[in-house]
Amino acid sequence: MEEKVREIASDLKDELKSLSEYIYNNPELGFQEFKSSKAHIDILKKHGFKIKEGYAGIKTAFRAEYDSKKSGPTIAYLSEYDALPGIGHGCGHNILGTTNTGAGIVLSKLLDEIGGRVVVFGTPAEETSGAKVDMVAQGAFDDIDVAMVAHPESRHLKSGTSLALNPLQFTFRGKAAHAAASPEEGINALDAAITTFNGINALREHVLPSTRIHGIIKEGGKAANIVPDLAIAQFYVRSTTKSYMLEVSEKVINCAKAGALAAGAKLEITNFENGYDNLVTNETLSDVYTKHIKNMGVENVYEPGFFPGSLDMGNVSQVCPAIHPFFGVCEEGEVLTLHTVEFAKATLTETAYDNMIKTVCALALTGAEIIKDKELLEKIREEFKKAEK
Repeated sequence: MEEKVREIASDLKDELKSLSEYIYNNPELGFQEFKSSKAHIDILKKHGFKIKEGYAGIKTAFRAEYDSKKSGPTIAYLSEYDALPGIGHGCGHNILGTTNTGAGIVLSKLLDEIGGRVVVFGTPAEETSGAKVDMVAQGAFDDIDVAMVAHPESRHLKSGTSLALNPLQFTFRGKAAHAAASPEEGINALDAAITTFNGINALREHVLPSTRIHGIIKEGGKAANIVPDLAIAQFYVRSTTKSYMLEVSEKVINCAKAGALAAGAKLEITNFENGYDNLVTNETLSDVYTKHIKNMGVENVYEPGFFPGSLDMGNVSQVCPAIHPFFGVCEEGEVLTLHTVEFAKATLTETAYDNMIKTVCALALTGAEIIKDKELLEKIREEFKKAEK
């Protein structure tokens, strides 16, 4: 099986390189990835996938499916392809999407023999408002047995964790007045926002060290001689589990309520973006992938450590067993920072392409092993049921 997968992936390499380079040269921001999504759809159609475009009501999302018509589990790979403003594919989503689409194609070539089904999801806007969140909410993963996405990095890393994220917006409404002639007639919305910040600064001493609370004042008045009647503050509240993040969020909201009460302002509480759940790595599934990527000749697969960011893959991991490993695009020992022009350029190197193919093979072999081994799938399911979310 391994040798067959290597041959299929090798034959596919030039197509995948072309796909990655086309998307690199045509960077598109979240929810505007019309060229990128079409490029993925075209290659998947060529290899026999049935496509649902505009999936989940998102114009640049898709669901591509290859069904063997034989019984067996459904394996999903998730492809991202949005770019960053100003620096293009500084997070490497050109090669990320290509790798995961490639894995879906390679696995599809095995299904007529081993059974089961493979789905490739096109998931827009990971950098901004995370289409996976809406897709999860609409039940896109309800029929998926395991979901996988491999992300480029400087080196190979096991799947780890991410922080749950709540993007809170506090809109304070007061009453305008002349700040010198009649300040007593005004209600200062900016005071409410500043008091909120002070309350949150005091709160930081009493939350777990892994928790993050950071924010800005988006609107705070128009002129120094006018009592501000509108202030808008935006905060990210992050923590290692969704449950604790929600607990801290309530405390942050109470700080905003206190600020509004102190100033006499009215308060409106909303989310200004989609919230992200924490990533729950299925360790049984992760061990299978790690085994296969090492069998591809990758000697060093590092522990992930603490990741202080947030991923919309976290929402997927709450509804089905999932992993989010990283694959290297650099020479061993070289370290580049994500979200930089230098990292974007690294995705075009032969080192990146060689590791792309190794990762394609490892992802496909992981899917094949799960389809063939019912006991393994049951272990994965049991871990998922017991995992803290």
